[in-house]
Amino acid sequence: MQGRYEQQLKKGVLEMLVLKLLINEEKYGYQLISQLKEKSGGMFTLKEGTLYPILYRLEDDGLVCSRWSQPKGKEISRKYYAITEEGRAKSEELNALWKEFSSQVSKIMNEEA
Repeated sequence: MQGRYEQQLKKGVLEMLVLKLLINEEKYGYQLISQLKEKSGGMFTLKEGTLYPILYRLEDDGLVCSRWSQPKGKEISRKYYAITEEGRAKSEELNALWKEFSSQVSKIMNEEA
């Protein structure tokens, strides 16, 4: 049963985390998957089938844009994602919302019964 609840909690923050990872530089999908896993101590281990629909939604909403790289030598072409100005503003908004949300949840969870 814990898996279902954990999955729901994770689902609610993935878009926010992806935007945050794109704040400083553009990245391709595998980089995002690797960084989410590494920075979360393994809590956010995503499959491509989970990440790419998130990226497509963010792109449809104008929060990220994408470009294909030009392969050099034996490199393959990769699709890079970058945050837009609208995405930066949304990331800041989501960060503020998350701080308030997590603060209120913690307050309730830490109350004596």
